Amino acid sequence: MKLTVDSHEAYAYTGGKPFNPALPCVVFIHGALNDHSVWTLLARWCAHHGHAVLAVDLPGHGRSAGAPLPSIEASGQWLHRLLDAAGVAKAALVGHSMGSLIALEAAERATALVMVGTAYPMKVSDALLATARERPEAAIEMVTAFSHSLASAKPSFPGPGAWLRGGSTALKRRIQARQPALNLFEHDFKLCDAYASAEAAAARVACPVTLILGAMDQMTSPRQTASLEAWLKPRVHRLPAGHEIMAEAPDATLAALRQALSAQG
Repeated sequence: MKLTVDSHEAYAYTGGKPFNPALPCVVFIHGALNDHSVWTLLARWCAHHGHAVLAVDLPGHGRSAGAPLPSIEASGQWLHRLLDAAGVAKAALVGHSMGSLIALEAAERATALVMVGTAYPMKVSDALLATARERPEAAIEMVTAFSHSLASAKPSFPGPGAWLRGGSTALKRRIQARQPALNLFEHDFKLCDAYASAEAAAARVACPVTLILGAMDQMTSPRQTASLEAWLKPRVHRLPAGHEIMAEAPDATLAALRQALSAQG
């Protein structure tokens, strides 16, 4: 589905069903150097079980045009304008990693907030930022290794023979290559590292909140959620996975999401 936001074309995957703004809406927001495709399983389940789905590509990522946004706060406001363009007043917001911070920023219009693979502060080491700046291909390999606790996919998703690390690497390379004028990897990491508005954003949240965390996550450690848990009083699911939770623990992630949607306001 294509929408016009800020005079640019914005793409959102609708889960294999035509988008119907009259249905309860679920918006999925991807993380750094990713796109809508990381949400395929969850988006399709929601679309085929009574929800309208918008799995977005953020500006400058995937199929969405326009320059990458300059901050997490600006990304949250962009998400509001995307909802307006889609004719949606409120939606369940589901974000992974960088996308979880964007979902938090936009959550004043949320019926439910689901933060997947999240942490706050979401600091990035100086060494990794430097590698992303100077040798982005090496940084992609590093982050892929840090993000996975398993060597291969489980049979349930995305299917027999799938290679989680290879697929993740290929996606990051493709997203990076589509922005030749900008080092998008460094840009996205710097947004996460600079974000300091979570407490103010949390004060605006008036819906049920769920955290879905990977117990073996080396990118956003589940030990770094104390502030979010204090401010948001969320339901917390800790799953046997690394940072790429949706790929490594697909069934458990879907079960946690279904629980969150059943409790939405």
